[in-house]
Amino acid sequence: MTDNIMNCTWSQPVSGLPGFSHHFVTVDGVRLHYVSGGNPQGEPLLLLAGFPQSWYAWHKVMAQLSDRYRIIAPDLPGQGDSDKPQSGYDTQSLAEKIHGLMQQLAVEHYYLAAHDVGAWVAWPYAMRYSQQVTRLALLDAGIPGITLPDFLPATPDKAWKTWHFAFHLLPDLPEALITGREDIYLTWFLRRKTASPMVFSDNDIAEYARLLRQNGALRAGLAPYREITASARQNQTLREQGKLKVPLLAISADQGSIPDMAAPLREFADDVTGMTIANSGHFIPDEQPYALSEALALFFR
Repeated sequence: MTDNIMNCTWSQPVSGLPGFSHHFVTVDGVRLHYVSGGNPQGEPLLLLAGFPQSWYAWHKVMAQLSDRYRIIAPDLPGQGDSDKPQSGYDTQSLAEKIHGLMQQLAVEHYYLAAHDVGAWVAWPYAMRYSQQVTRLALLDAGIPGITLPDFLPATPDKAWKTWHFAFHLLPDLPEALITGREDIYLTWFLRRKTASPMVFSDNDIAEYARLLRQNGALRAGLAPYREITASARQNQTLREQGKLKVPLLAISADQGSIPDMAAPLREFADDVTGMTIANSGHFIPDEQPYALSEALALFFR
């Protein structure tokens, strides 16, 4: 297998994460930011993050797995330090851009782990590029057109986990209310959805606020929600091709958004292994990086 990740013409070391570097590559006119590093002889592992995060969501897991895997953690289009184009936020389009990145890096076969909106992208990715994805892990996410229900719960004990779907779908209002108040929004969003709000430090909040304040970042971050109907239709079409063939690890959290990731996915995938991470809310990579890293390493072996 040929891989030029370690031979890019430009890189900058990642502060606080030895052995990893920042990189940029342009795919179909969209400049993508990614962080890569780890074991140059290890098998490649692609990591996709969700809203309102970036590659940084995985930094604790990357540190744990750096001795075993060659890790590539991109920011999706519209996410992190990647470009924020005006269109192309349905999950198949996002998957195509990340596939283009992996092609440019000449990485032919790899494991894929994805959380939240990243998991939305990972489902059509694995369906369309099953020859490249060796194994797939999905973390605490309902997949549009597959397992995400058409009607989300509105009872007080559950609505706080799902209210943002309808809010993000509204045109203009989220931008008007969040702009200038990014810290308030992010602090609630990140700390309320965790088992312990202390998981996210003030520096973590500041990093995500920096990203969300970039020109076009809020619009682009909300765009996958606004394209969710199109993404659902795409996934329903992919369902006609049959079940997912790639072995799948469906990871829930005992205090997360999806009580049982595995059960509903078994209707759509041939080989599903389910597990639940204890003492964790929605943000599993941040909250339980050690337990998650061991679970991923065990499944990928």
